[in-house]
Parts: sequence; C-alpha cells; structure tokens
Amino acid sequence: MNLSKQLSDLQENHLLRSRRVASSAQGTEMRIDGEKILNFCSNDYLSLANHPKIKEALISGAEKYGVGSGASHLVSGHSESHKKLEEALAEYTGQQNALLFSSGYSANLGIFSALRDEIKWSLQDKFNHASLIDGNRLIGLPVQRYLHNNLDSLQKKLKKQLGPGLVLTDNVFSMDGDKANISGINKILSQTDTLLMQDDAHGFGIFDPTIPQHSIYMATLGKAAGVMGAFVAGDNDFIEFLIQKSRPYIYTTAMAPSMCEAILMSLELIKEGSQKEKLLNNINYFKNISKQLSLQFEESNSAIQPLVIGSSNKALQISNKLFEEGFFVSAIRPPTVPPNTARLRFTLSANHNANQIETLLEKVKNVMA
Repeated sequence: MNLSKQLSDLQENHLLRSRRVASSAQGTEMRIDGEKILNFCSNDYLSLANHPKIKEALISGAEKYGVGSGASHLVSGHSESHKKLEEALAEYTGQQNALLFSSGYSANLGIFSALRDEIKWSLQDKFNHASLIDGNRLIGLPVQRYLHNNLDSLQKKLKKQLGPGLVLTDNVFSMDGDKANISGINKILSQTDTLLMQDDAHGFGIFDPTIPQHSIYMATLGKAAGVMGAFVAGDNDFIEFLIQKSRPYIYTTAMAPSMCEAILMSLELIKEGSQKEKLLNNINYFKNISKQLSLQFEESNSAIQPLVIGSSNKALQISNKLFEEGFFVSAIRPPTVPPNTARLRFTLSANHNANQIETLLEKVKNVMA
C-alpha cells in the first residue's frame, strides 16, 4: 500500500483536493483563509444557515434538551422534538410519514440496507449522487445506469430486468443543476412492479416536490433548509420498515433535538416563501447576465449553474484566480464529474444581490479571456 504515491499522482493530475478554512458564519459574504470573500459555492440556497430566527430556535432547543441526544432513536434518543419534525416534514411533503437521518448519505445507505432482501436489481441515472451508487454497491447489486435524463434509455434497460426492482434518480442533479422528469419516469414505472426513489437534496425547499404514490422520497436539511440532517418520506408501512431494517438508522446516535427545533423554524421560513422568491429572481438574473456576456453555462433553472471547462488544471487555475479577485467558486473535477468535464460550479443564494452577481460574471469573462 503506497499512499504517498497515490497522493503524488493525484497532485500531478490536478485532482488533489484541499480544504479552505472559514472563520465566519456561512453566508454570501465570508472570511475564508483569512480573506474577505464573496461566496458563490455554498449549498445554503435560501440563505438560512445564519438566520436569526433559526439561531434563536437552536438556542432555545439547547436550553430545553441540552446539546446531545445521548442515544439512538430506538433507545432513549428519540425526543418529542424529533417526533414533531417528522410529522411536520410528512405534512410538508404530503406523505403519510417521515423518518429523520443524520445526513443524506446515511439516509440513502439506510434505504438500500433495508431493501437488501426486497429487490433483485436497481437502475440509476448516470449522473446520480455518489451516495446512491455506494448504497447500490453496499448490498451487492450490479450498478446499472441509464443515460442521463433519458426516458428511452431507462425504458430499454427496464425491459431486461426480472423481478422486483428499484429505479433511482436525483431530482435536481448536484453537478449539473438540471431536473429529473419525475412524472415521465413514474409513467413508465407504473406499468411495472418497480419502486421509484428520488433524492431531492438540491431541490427541497426551492421547488415543490413531485412525489408519486407509493414511491420513496429523500431530501436533506443542510442545504436550502440551512441546518443539517436528512429525512425519508413515504407510506406508513415503508417508514416503519426502515425503522426495523435500516442499519444506519438503528445504529446511529440521533441528531441533537435542538437541531430539530432549528429545522422546524427553517421549515416555517421555507413555507413563508420570501427567501425562495429572492433566490428564483437571482437565478433568472444570473442566467440573463451570463447570456449577455456570452458565457456558455449549462442549461439549468436551479441554484446550481455549471460552467464546463474540460481540463482539471484549467478549471483549478480559473477557480484560484477568481479567489484572488475575491470570489469563491469551486472547481469540480473527476471523479465527481466524468473525465474531461471539469467545471466551475457556481451556486446562488437568496441573499446575493444583483451587483454581486453582475460583478462576478464580468470577472469570470475577464479571467477566461
């Protein structure tokens, strides 16, 4: 095992990842690596991560429940705050029930672990999140993929499957920003004995969810909701089945009840809608200005706006130049995206303003000239 050689190879191929250090609260303006910076790579889409009402709810929750849950949900860690949040999330999504997990990754692995003996195959969109791929591998099923957002490809793959199975898709794709055709997928699956699961990590709180009957819905609470954790929503029987069979749920300490209080407040702010309206306006403004400047962004109506560069080295160079100019934009490289599709992943938040967006895009135009 030569780990030094592997790290050296990553460095040589411009694929070595590093961490920048924030010394301020999450927001559109931050201090990172000691520099004051405009943040255009956060998943804090609705700018709720530092919202005063959510912070007050967190503090109040800590005063009542303390700072830790102390145990898993099936021992003594399941509080009335967890119960209230699960009920609120079920109501918000229009589902019979919901179940909390500590992260989206854990939730996706948990769904697969529970369904291990119930499905014979799975099919995934080619651009699905890594946690769905890892869940697939966890239970020993072959990783089968259909072409990205291609219903014809899905239909052809489906014809080759035998027995009960699972079709999985991101709703908003994390590195491309486009949306899955949930209604179209469901129409195809309605003629089969196949379960649909969608991962709505990047759409929850921004777009109204489309959740077909008797399907599985997973969403995260650390992006648009601004806090942490995730949940799975669905039929009562399915949620109860997860409680009994999902190993990441059974054997993980429950998230702090104070976090649940914070998320309950976040959910109220999401339903109020003003932050969502600001974000959607920012998305439209970003798209309009980028077209005026002839910047070739991928087609996306979400907060994720990718600019494909191709070369990992070039994407990294542009990202570093933008940071030097006061803009934090991540360079996304393989294996997160396919080879030769390294990109700058611009993400928009509700609290960005028109001047910040316009200045950023003009700077991008100049850096790439």
